[in-house]
Amino acid sequence: MLPSLFISHGSPMLALTPGPAHDFLRELGAGLSPKAIVVVSAHWASERLLVSVSQRPETIHDFGGFPRELYECQYPAPGDPELALRLARTLNAVPVERGLDHGAWVPLSLMFPAADVPVVSLSLPVTWSNQALVEIGATLAVLRSEGMLVIGSGSLTHNLSEIQVQGAPTPAWVGEFTDWVHGKLTSGERDALLAWETAPQARRNHPTPEHFQPLLVALGAGGEASRLHHSVEHGVLAMDVYAFA
Repeated sequence: MLPSLFISHGSPMLALTPGPAHDFLRELGAGLSPKAIVVVSAHWASERLLVSVSQRPETIHDFGGFPRELYECQYPAPGDPELALRLARTLNAVPVERGLDHGAWVPLSLMFPAADVPVVSLSLPVTWSNQALVEIGATLAVLRSEGMLVIGSGSLTHNLSEIQVQGAPTPAWVGEFTDWVHGKLTSGERDALLAWETAPQARRNHPTPEHFQPLLVALGAGGEASRLHHSVEHGVLAMDVYAFA
């Protein structure tokens, strides 16, 4: 059975720039063969829970100020309207037409470059409680036994006002938070994640919560946690990837 995954998607340039996280995602995808993917991205925030029923989701370039090559990237993975409507019924989600934002297509373009695995996007209801987000994941867990991959795409740390040049040293406040998350996840202290906002340096690493919240969905969809990858880009963007077996 496939695990659920939390993937830190970092900068959109991850799609084009080789580095530890870029290279790891290429290797990770090569070892997976899902029948379909359900992805919850930090970049589709909502109040109600929404699900995309698009047959051919467009590639959304929801960013600015990057090289032209990035805007030319396309990820033409098919949708799965039947699966999307099933999720709409199960989760009481609203069906809508929507493409893949960069929180979805950037990591998927590295993991599954052939773009031949159907992808269904589920929105991130950012005003919901941490427990409610975990429960969304718990509802999605059955998909894993059917050969599908559940992904929460965000960033383990995400304070863009503190971005530094690539290769800059990692400040202690980043490591303090990532170490806390790693310790709680790998020791099975799942309830601690329901109060993650009180963790050391949580607010400095996440001035807003939307890039951490997809981890709670992935947590709910799986069991025992293991960290598959850890690196830091631009000094303050932790690129951790976790699997929940």
